[in-house]
Amino acid sequence: MTPSEKYIQKLGLKGHDINETTTENKTVAEENPRRSFLKRSALGGIALGGAFMFSPIEELVAQSTQNVKRFSSPSDLKITDMRYCVTTVLGRTAIIRIDTNQGIYGLGEVRDGADERYALMLKSRILGQNPCNVEQLFKSLKQFGGQSRQGGGVCAVEMALWDIVGKAYNVPAWQLLGGRYRDKIRLYADTPEAGSPEEQKKLMNYRINDQGYTWLKMDLSIGELKGKPGTLVNDKFWQNDKGDLQQWGDLSNPMSYGNTAHPFTQIQITDKGLDELAKLVDNVRGMLGYDIPLSTDHYGHFDVNNGIRLGKKLEQYRLAWLEDVISWEYTDQWKMLSDALETPCLTGEDIYLLKSFKPLIDAHAVDIIHPDLATSGGLLETKRIGDYAEEHGVAMAMHQAGTPISFMSCVHCAAATQNFLALEHHSIDLPWWESLVKTTDGRNLITKGFANLPLSAPGLGVELNDEVVKQHLHPSDKTYFEPTPQWNDKRSHDRTFS
Repeated sequence: MTPSEKYIQKLGLKGHDINETTTENKTVAEENPRRSFLKRSALGGIALGGAFMFSPIEELVAQSTQNVKRFSSPSDLKITDMRYCVTTVLGRTAIIRIDTNQGIYGLGEVRDGADERYALMLKSRILGQNPCNVEQLFKSLKQFGGQSRQGGGVCAVEMALWDIVGKAYNVPAWQLLGGRYRDKIRLYADTPEAGSPEEQKKLMNYRINDQGYTWLKMDLSIGELKGKPGTLVNDKFWQNDKGDLQQWGDLSNPMSYGNTAHPFTQIQITDKGLDELAKLVDNVRGMLGYDIPLSTDHYGHFDVNNGIRLGKKLEQYRLAWLEDVISWEYTDQWKMLSDALETPCLTGEDIYLLKSFKPLIDAHAVDIIHPDLATSGGLLETKRIGDYAEEHGVAMAMHQAGTPISFMSCVHCAAATQNFLALEHHSIDLPWWESLVKTTDGRNLITKGFANLPLSAPGLGVELNDEVVKQHLHPSDKTYFEPTPQWNDKRSHDRTFS
């Protein structure tokens, strides 16, 4: 064997790579290695010129492949572990890491406010599996997810799988979804309720002038009517001991205001109350003008009749959408709301899987769907939701209130979905939020209100900044990707049919 042939063998090139013929059980190269390599280089588009053309074959191959990264053997990948950490983002948000036998790992995120155990209980079902079979694994796991936070575990695993596959094949996740429609992703800036018009203006100026956002969303809760007599009917019955209509937090009492669905509170907004809420929007529109879209959210728990009355009161302000006025599952009521109003209606952040979006889309009960990828089923399922909506003339915005891991998952999905409008960014006021991760291609995560799509970085295109994440671990669980052998054993028969 010549030195050239030995070098090619060392590189692992197979027989078909050097055009072989067999004579009397003895394999010989039909062309000399140099000519064969040059021919393949020309066909493959490698430009060879100057003195490089006349270098020894070993140097030729070495130089032409020195910047080629060697990745895994995807067909031999196996899942070996799942670990986690819990951050303080949005109160409590867990990040998972799925490891493989080839050193490649993927990052995913359990929906904000959800239990990391939603993901950990899936570990025993994926150990030893090839992570590249994303759809097959998703179909076997989706039975363990549910609406809202209950979908968080399945979605976290799905995110991490796409991160692994992208790294294994050295392509961004959006490429695996079919390619991209856009290179940057428009963000809408969540703007919380402020204690005064002055504070509201400060929040808005920071988002528009300092950060460059081109789309805003404001809260418009009936909680803002606290202490204003004659604005609500039947609200005192639902107030907590502080006199608040507490929409979140009181999970122990099934009969509390926050745990009672919209049609069943019998809270009504008076004309005076409608005027007061309209003043809040008028104040923001006065500061914002009409060049920037303004959406509204978090109204409180009241029925569709009061939702229609509120919507009609606000139509003069040309809002981009009314979000989650009532619970998402009441398709007929959403149809009533949409038919009664000119302002676009939107829901979806608590909906799990395409099949649960279909009734709203089929009935055209909403103008815009609003999946949260950490609930809706992950990257591929959310793209399918968007594609289905597009076929029915319904646009898609995306809810997101987690760490940069779910954020980047949404960015890849948004890039690959044509009817996408804008993605929520909920942590604008956390100065350390972006530094939780490092981009693997050196790009900025966000520039002037747009997320930058990684055009070449594989997978999700980010890695954790370990030291920063460790500074923001939840006080109830300070562990950081510790082993989780207690979740290794599968103890049930999971098939859902006889």
